[in-house]
Amino acid sequence: MKPLRPILLVSLLLAAAGCSHGTPPTPASVAPTYAAVARGRIDVEGGLLKLDVAREGTLSTVQVHEGDRVAKGQVLATLDPEPARLQLEAADAALAQAKAQRELLDGKLETARVQARRLAEAARAGAGDGQSADTAAATVQSLQAERAGADAAVAMATQKRDAARYELGLRTVRAPLAAEVVRVTAQAGASVSPASGALFTLLPLTPPIVRAELSETYVDAVKVGMPAMVATDGGATDRSWPAHVLRIGRVVGPSTLEDDPQLRANLRTVSCVLAFDQPPPDDVRVGQRVLVRFGKPSNPAKVH
Repeated sequence: MKPLRPILLVSLLLAAAGCSHGTPPTPASVAPTYAAVARGRIDVEGGLLKLDVAREGTLSTVQVHEGDRVAKGQVLATLDPEPARLQLEAADAALAQAKAQRELLDGKLETARVQARRLAEAARAGAGDGQSADTAAATVQSLQAERAGADAAVAMATQKRDAARYELGLRTVRAPLAAEVVRVTAQAGASVSPASGALFTLLPLTPPIVRAELSETYVDAVKVGMPAMVATDGGATDRSWPAHVLRIGRVVGPSTLEDDPQLRANLRTVSCVLAFDQPPPDDVRVGQRVLVRFGKPSNPAKVH
């Protein structure tokens, strides 16, 4: 066995001497702790919008593709409008006829009123008989009743015309708000109905939020307005953004973000919604999982 080199020997002796005098080891750094930690995901208020058709028919046009950005009211697709258009034309014709009938009665009524007035004046002056005046007055009353019926017919025809217009409008699918088209399952020429399911899935162009699942054990430690840090949960790089608590739910339910089935069955959580203090980068995606740390970090503190 080779003898130890002098320098190495001295080092070993000094180390042994240090241990013999009970020199305490360097304390390990203590990780900061928070009021609570919860899993969450990026979302938007109301979630994704799924649009279907209100009536059955054949798709005549599909005017958007996945990835397009659409404005509120923009046309996404149209059903074959011919059946609804024919119905509207028939309703317009019926309304025009009802109005013409009312105008005809207006003319007859005006003439009858003039004649009845003249006959009444002649009867009072002794130049005519009272029976003719009474007959003319009865004619006026009859025409007035017919005129009221004509008003009702015009009102009914107007209602049918409006219903036909509404029906025609239902054959056009429009964006209810500004959004990005996430998914399109519609195809021109396809037969569709309300039972066909969503034809378009839209992502509203509204500020993203975080929906966290807060364990019921720590729900009392979190308050509305409390600061928080939202961090990526997995991925190649770790990033985080400041946020604050907007709302805390009042219903306790099972977790939807826990991957372990056994833990998911036993874990009871409360929904908590957070808003970012500043808009996050564009590459933060709806549905992305995140880790939420509630409150300001403390060190040392009890770990929850």
